[in-house]
Amino acid sequence: MERIFRALGVALLGGVLSLAYAAQSNGANRYDTTIQAAATNALAGKQEFRDVQATVEDGIVTLMGNVDVYQLKLDAARKIRKAHDVQGVRNLIAVKGENVADSQLAAQLDRKLYYDRMGYDLAFNFVTASVSDGVVTLNGETRDEFDRNSALDVVDRTAGVKDVVDNIKVAPASIFDDQIRLRALRAIYRDPVLSRYAIDPARPIRIVVDGGHLSLYGTVATAMDKQVAGIRANQVFGAFSVQNNLVVEKKS
Repeated sequence: MERIFRALGVALLGGVLSLAYAAQSNGANRYDTTIQAAATNALAGKQEFRDVQATVEDGIVTLMGNVDVYQLKLDAARKIRKAHDVQGVRNLIAVKGENVADSQLAAQLDRKLYYDRMGYDLAFNFVTASVSDGVVTLNGETRDEFDRNSALDVVDRTAGVKDVVDNIKVAPASIFDDQIRLRALRAIYRDPVLSRYAIDPARPIRIVVDGGHLSLYGTVATAMDKQVAGIRANQVFGAFSVQNNLVVEKKS
């Protein structure tokens, strides 16, 4: 008898769950036509989305078609997510704009990232870009989320970028680390041997601090410059460790 009651209970529970799922699905379906109209109108309102189409199923919007720049792919999804009753967005838009050779695109991005956030936290960020078939992979570390987003924005708006893989790490907020950053900045850029690097507003010697661990990145002119920078970094009060990753410029 107990088995019978248990079986009936399981069956009853299954029936309730099925009804709940059906009700939820029917509720989502009920709004699909409205969502479809809203998505179509949102895309039609911008010339850049002329080749983008939207379909809706159970409140999920699927975007397909082409745009010229990767940023527009992100913008389209962001615009649709704001529509009422949208449960999610599946972004299958392809970037079909200008084709740029990987080596050329990587060089362009390196230059843009080199000067990104100039006058702000630039000296404390180090972000690199590698490119394969138009897909850009970003690595490195930034002082805060704003600096990371700025680097992503630079890449997203660059012609030739087909997709972006974001591996940028954001350093944890820390007054202690900020103090080490400032001490290292003064120690390095005020050194008589290294002071000429302070002329470049891009701050060629980048100072990355994470949990008290200090790392140097960038390119310097001579092996002696690299050595001096490492010595100065090792003298910074509060730094638990120093990693000198500076690269010596190759002479042509």
